[in-house]
Order: sequence, then C-alpha cells, then structure tokens
Amino acid sequence: MSTFQPESAQKGRVVLLGLPHDDGSSFLRGCAQAPPLIREALHSDHGNMFTESGMDLGNHPRFGDAGDLDLNANMVDRITDGVRQLLDRGAHVLGLGGDHAVTYPVLRAYAAVYGPVDILHFDAHPDLYDELGGNRLSHACPFARIMEEGLAKRLVQVGIRTMNAHQREQAVRFGVEVIEMRHWQPDLLLHFDGPLYLSLDLDGMDPAFVPGVSHYEPGGLSPRDILGLIQRIDVPLVGADIVEYNPTRDINGMTAVVAAKFVRELTARMIETNPVYAERL
Repeated sequence: MSTFQPESAQKGRVVLLGLPHDDGSSFLRGCAQAPPLIREALHSDHGNMFTESGMDLGNHPRFGDAGDLDLNANMVDRITDGVRQLLDRGAHVLGLGGDHAVTYPVLRAYAAVYGPVDILHFDAHPDLYDELGGNRLSHACPFARIMEEGLAKRLVQVGIRTMNAHQREQAVRFGVEVIEMRHWQPDLLLHFDGPLYLSLDLDGMDPAFVPGVSHYEPGGLSPRDILGLIQRIDVPLVGADIVEYNPTRDINGMTAVVAAKFVRELTARMIETNPVYAERL
C-alpha cells in the first residue's frame, strides 16, 4: 500500500486515491487488494497512457496520485477526512476501491465542498438497502445513506438487474431514477445540471468482461456502453470512483485492465469538463 500523500493535490488536478476497504462486503472479501493492482495495470508496458480523445496522461500536469488511505479503523471518518483534504486543495478525486461502501463517505466530503451533487451510478445492484445483515454501512447500502443525508440532488442508476421489492420501495422513497438493464438502449442520452459525481461498480458490466468481481450477474453492460456515456458527459465531472474489483476472482488480470481503462477515460473527462482556473460550482 502506498502512503497517503495529500500534497500531490493541486487546483484542477485529478488525483487517484486508494480506498482499500472490504469490511462492508456481504459475500466475498478481496476488494481491499484492488488499488495497487489497478495502478499496476494502468502503468503496464502492455499499453500506454493515452486516452481515446488523444490526451497523454503519462506526464500530464493535471494527473497525480495521492496514494492509499489507511482504513484499518474508522472507515467513514478516515475517507471523509482524506477526500476533504484533497478537495480543499482544489483537486478532483478518482477513488480506487474497495467495495461500494466507500462511496458514502466520499460523497460526504463532496457535499461539504460542492453541496448536493448529481450522481451517475453504474451497477448490477441499486445498493439501496436500509441495512443488510444488521449492517447499515454494508456495500449494499451506500446510496440509502447518501440519499438520507441529502448528499445528492439527483441519483441516476444504470445497468440495474437485481431489484427486489425492498429496493424498489427505497428507489421510490428517495426519487431515484433507475434505468434497469432490461430497458437499456445503446443510444441512451442522459442530461445533468452538474456538478456530477460518477460511481462505477465493475459488476455493472457483464461478467464476461469483468470476471474479477464478487457478484456475478449475467446480462450486463459492456465496457463500450459505459465509455460511450462517459464520453458524452457535458457538465463538470468533479469526482468518481471505481469499486468492487476483487482480484481473488480475476483471470489473467483482465478486470484490472478494464478498471485501468476507466481510470484513463474518467480522468480525461474530468480534465476536459473542468477548466483548471474555473471556480467551483
């Protein structure tokens, strides 16, 4: 694990932040091992650091790495405080999970700086449980906490294909816009007012593309489906996370490579939609 380095954050810079936590996982542990393996795939000689828009992140002045947070205890406060340090320096944070429980404390920091944000959430699961197994901080619950606390003004979920009765009730309760996978259209257009935060659970994709996840749910999105939506974002994308990579289930590092691809493309879109001298919204 690399040491947390808040000094790497500068105004307008996108910084990676490892969130090695999987205590909230309900089925399998292993996601806490993900951040260094995503970084390894990102910097591997098998590819390069260019994005599809032609941006070279290899030595880009607006791309950095703040290392990993120590999350052995007090996960919520440690993540909120760590992210807040980076935001206060004017950076945009790209979190590397970790299970999906980390998104709730990240959004606590974002809401403290930006106010309630729009959220675009890719997942097989809506993660709206009030609690799971008595745990209100489970990776199945982050968006219930986020909506309860008013951290989001709008939540749009894409790729969902596991909705049960309780979570349908929760979606109605919180006014969540759910685009279930059975209603997916490749030409889907989403419009946001911004600022926008994007949370990508890798199991939102079909397991054929991402074998390194804990919960296999067939019939999901392709990487190209999600990349298309990312590249069409036309409001300030101020932060993002990539979560639920479980290396213990991966095959030949395939899922790490997919995650690294999204690191590049999300970084590019954050840089492109946030001019370096723009004031916070």
